[in-house]
Amino acid sequence: MSRRAAGPERRRPRLPAWTATLTWKAAVFITVMCCALAALLGVLVHTAVTRQTVDHAREKSLARLTEVSRAYEAGEALPPRAGLDPPGLPRALRALAADGRRGTMVGRQRGRAVMWAVAPADGGRALAAWSDYSQSARTINGLDGAIIGSSVLAIAATLLVGAFAVTRVTRRLHQTARVARRIGAGDLDARVNDPRTADPARRQDEVAVVAGALDTMASALQRKLQAEQRFTADVAHELRTPLTGLSAAAELLPPGRPSELVRDRARALRDLTEDLLEISRLDARTEHVDLDVHELAPLAARVARGTGTEVEVAGEPVRVETDKRRLERVLGNLIANAHQHGRPPVVLTVDGPVVTVRDHGDGFPEYLTTGGPQRFRTEGGARGHGLGLTIAAGQAAVMGAGLTFANAPDGGAVARLTLPHYRGPDGPETP
Repeated sequence: MSRRAAGPERRRPRLPAWTATLTWKAAVFITVMCCALAALLGVLVHTAVTRQTVDHAREKSLARLTEVSRAYEAGEALPPRAGLDPPGLPRALRALAADGRRGTMVGRQRGRAVMWAVAPADGGRALAAWSDYSQSARTINGLDGAIIGSSVLAIAATLLVGAFAVTRVTRRLHQTARVARRIGAGDLDARVNDPRTADPARRQDEVAVVAGALDTMASALQRKLQAEQRFTADVAHELRTPLTGLSAAAELLPPGRPSELVRDRARALRDLTEDLLEISRLDARTEHVDLDVHELAPLAARVARGTGTEVEVAGEPVRVETDKRRLERVLGNLIANAHQHGRPPVVLTVDGPVVTVRDHGDGFPEYLTTGGPQRFRTEGGARGHGLGLTIAAGQAAVMGAGLTFANAPDGGAVARLTLPHYRGPDGPETP
């Protein structure tokens, strides 16, 4: 017994992105509230005016019915628009008169709206009188049209004013969000500077309170980071002098295993100090690039050969405009990290303006692929201080290059450096 293949699952239609904006929601809310208020007021006004108009017409018809009843009782001829059981008399009024009661009702007589009034007569008949009601009906219809028209105008005016007011608020919120994103991207000098927060005596709304809190947080964060940067730079500078003397003294020690250990630790401490100085310069954003045009493949191959790393060149060779010293620093740190924390073979691939460094170890930790390298943080018992990749990311940003970290599907860490093409004075890429 064969089964039918299940058809594609139906997806629920998704609303456009603009329907999630505060402006759209406010416009819908204002429209609904205005329509509800206009409908309520319209019903109240319609009911009141209609009741007043009908009561006036009813009183007029009953007064005329009284005159007709007097003429009928006196045996006189009935006046116009009156009679016994006239044609067109509503059945409800005829039954009311048969029960010996009087009553009125809006109906029609010869195609025109009239107000009927009836009273019981001899023989179970109905004595009726009617008056013209068409003018009152036109008045009520005109009032309904005026209510609808004024409601539409009021809703449109309220929407315009409400949209203007909401747009002013959302514009300030967007400005605050843009500043927050700039701060998150590293621009600690970004501030909202809402004019409502400049004068403490001025009353502040909720948006101004949020903007002021964001500015205060950014200032506190900037002061804290600047203090940490100054501390790092000062410590590194202070360590430089004793480390220089220590390195010189270590070179004077007699040959032997203890001397080698002292010289090795002195070199490691000196390298760490230089890395801290370099990070402090990157944090201070005082670095300036020395751009020049270089052939990318030979430059990357020269750096890789010095570390015993395999080099693969794919695609057409390209020239890039970059800072040679910084590029060598970035590639050297990436290759050193791959050898130290990964497993061989370590392969450097040049494909156009993209340089990829890959090892075949356990890959990058999750925090690094999602948030980037963090100084003084390593996973497990790995040796190192996490400064190499931090310096590589900082130098790549100074050069205007893109550096990303990922893991290969079949295992291994992949660091990809993308450099901008060099374009000649005429625009196309220089071969």
